[in-house]
Formats: sequence, C-alpha cells, structure tokens
Amino acid sequence: MSTQPQSVVPAPRDIDYAEHRRVEVNGVHYVYLAAGSGDTVFLLHGYPDNAYSWEHQLRYLSERGFRLIAPFLRGYSPTTVKQRPAFFDRGTLACDIAALIDALNDGKPIFLVGQDWGAAISYGVLGAFADKIRRAMILAVPHPVEIQRTLRRSPRHVVRSFHWFLFQLPWLPERLIRISKGGFLRFLWRLWSPDFRDQEHVAAIVKTQLAGSDVEDSLAYYRAVTQKAYRDPNCAAVFDRLNDPIRTPTRVLCGSHDMRKEMLPRQADLFLPEADYQHALIAGAGHFLHREKPDVVNAEILAWLRR
Repeated sequence: MSTQPQSVVPAPRDIDYAEHRRVEVNGVHYVYLAAGSGDTVFLLHGYPDNAYSWEHQLRYLSERGFRLIAPFLRGYSPTTVKQRPAFFDRGTLACDIAALIDALNDGKPIFLVGQDWGAAISYGVLGAFADKIRRAMILAVPHPVEIQRTLRRSPRHVVRSFHWFLFQLPWLPERLIRISKGGFLRFLWRLWSPDFRDQEHVAAIVKTQLAGSDVEDSLAYYRAVTQKAYRDPNCAAVFDRLNDPIRTPTRVLCGSHDMRKEMLPRQADLFLPEADYQHALIAGAGHFLHREKPDVVNAEILAWLRR
C-alpha cells in the first residue's frame, strides 16, 4: 500500500482524439479517455506510462465502429485515490476494472486490451471476472504464473526482470527515480524498446510521475506481488481467483525484440480449450509494441475483436 499524499500534477493534455471523462468507483476518482461509439473496448496501460499511450489505438478503433475507454489506472494521475493508505495489488486492480465495466458499460461484457501492467491486470480480470470479458488482446507480458515459473529456472530472465527485485526495496527506488529526475524511468523505456525513440511521450510521463504520487503508487504495484502487507485483505477472495484457468478467447502479442516472447508458447496450459489461446510476434518491436508498430498492432487488434 502507499501512504504518499496526492500532490499537484500537470493538467490533462490537450488532445483531439478522445475526451477526458470522470467516474468514481471503489473510492477512486477515475479519469479516463473516451472515444467513438459501438461495442466497448477497454485499453489498460502499463508502467511507466498512462492512458495517453493508447493514442494510436484510440484514433484507429474509434474510426472503425468501437467505443474506446482508456482509464488512467489507480495510482496514475489524474486519477486520484480518495483515502490513504491505499492498495494497489492485482486483486484490488481487477476489482476496479470490474467496477468500471459495471459503471461505464452497464455491466455488459467488454473487449479488453492490456499492455505491461495493464496485461497483468487483464490476466487477473480474465481469471476472476471471466463473465465480464468477451475477448481479450494482451500485449508484451506473459501470464504472471508463467513469469514466476520462468524466473525460478532462468537466470537470463531474472536479469531481464531486475527492476522487479529492485522495486521490493523500501525507499531506495523512489529516491533513485526522484534524484535522477526521472532518468531511471527514461532508462527503462530505452532498455525495453531500444530501437524506438518516444521522447515527447516519455518526457510527459516523467513530468507527471515526479509531480504527484505516481512514483510511490506505481511502485506499490510491484511490492504487492511479493509482500502481503501491500494487498488489501478485503480483496483476498478475488486475489485467490486471479490465476484461475482462462476460458475467454485470448490472443497475446509480443515484440520480436522482447525476451519475454519465449514464455508465450509455454503458458498455453493456463488457458482452457474454449479460450482458443493464440500468440504471435510483432517483427522489429520491443516492449511498447503498440507505440512502436501501431499500424501492425492496430490491424491485429481489429482482426481479433471482429473475429
């Protein structure tokens, strides 16, 4: 959990591809980007990122008959948590997405797309709230169960996931990010997408992280994975269902330059036959494939949603 108070954060960006809207669920004032009309698609962003990451998908899919909702996830400004301390574990996050579906789509099932932490949350929603999802497209991150299995036997992947272990330490990661004026976040982006330059977007992300409590809150996501003190005990029942076998049709995309592509074939046992589990690589892409290769990824998403 995080006890960091909210601070003044930069105003929402002036954009022409979506509207900023607000809704309150589970004690959180959620801000989300909304565009288009038709069948509803949720877009869940990752770390260190926010909802503006989905600019290309918001434009493309809204022009093709879909209603897009891209929330700034719990702990990411301008979304704000009303009370402190606050929790940021996968159970809490899955409950938030389920509540957003109820609030914004009358509880009817949606299409779900998630990248990085948005992917990890999506796997949890598919396990614990399967009836709320029609079809899912997951980007860049394998199932948390497969990640754990791989880390137990692969030193290479332990090195690749060094930040997970760093972020378990108290106060040091926060200090590192703030003393470097966000340089560590820029380093992570370059490390994960080495062939892609996204300076303007990353600069805006860093500015927002440093201005508010996003640094502390987003690190709590990682700490909740291994430290029970960071998990909301009221969500324990949901937490226990996050890794249930997935029965919803699901396709996973990974950049060809991302080491985690190796896990995708091995995680097939985590899906039931009716999930029609599929995976594919996006040539020449790294971790932020939806921004690196938007035309290719957009076409993949559209084909999967229309299937």
